[in-house]
Amino acid sequence: MTTDYHSHILPNIDDGSDSIKTSLKMIKMMKQQGIGIIVATPHFYMHREVSLDSYLVKRQNAYEKLMASDPAVKDIHIGAEVAIEKGISVLGELEKLCISGTRLILLEPPFTQYNSWIVEEIDEIANSRRLIPIIAHVHRYMGVYSKSDLKSLMSVDAVFQINAEAFEHFSTRRFVNKLISSGRDFVFGSDAHDLDDRKPNFDLIAKRSGSENIRRSDKVLMSAMADEERMFAF
Repeated sequence: MTTDYHSHILPNIDDGSDSIKTSLKMIKMMKQQGIGIIVATPHFYMHREVSLDSYLVKRQNAYEKLMASDPAVKDIHIGAEVAIEKGISVLGELEKLCISGTRLILLEPPFTQYNSWIVEEIDEIANSRRLIPIIAHVHRYMGVYSKSDLKSLMSVDAVFQINAEAFEHFSTRRFVNKLISSGRDFVFGSDAHDLDDRKPNFDLIAKRSGSENIRRSDKVLMSAMADEERMFAF
């Protein structure tokens, strides 16, 4: 099934959906656009949260309220959009922020001046914590980081997440098409937040990138879930 790896559909937990009603309308739009699996990735900022446990409780409550609101709602995986901060790689039980049933973790680099510790944190998460980093909306850093800094970010051993919006403009479309043709692992997401200027727009990916690339994106989740099942089978 087609997977949207990045969305803010859980109600009243971050700057995404402001109500269950909005969430249900967003989900309906996603289904109409061919999405079978939605990954809910509410923001996680280590420095803002009282604790990881309190965040997990908020996330679970929002998820349960949404799932209970309509019996037709299903195939929603819980994850998080984890802000990369100094020390995030040593946060206890970081794996609880992974996409459910996998070791995939969506990481958001800061929209500030580039620093080498950003890549160091990603590398630690991959190597020491043995998680699989997904770099959120990597195309957005074209206008934030220098070319050399963006090249450094792109050098990490990670999956790169591409928003539908990347296909709207020539420069970002060229960037992500080059990424796709390079053979690197990538996944698609809407990064939907609401029903207005950040509404679900996955149909743009189908129109501009095509079904074969969507299948490549979908395989990342399927492979990660299969790997996790094999790990627990022994």
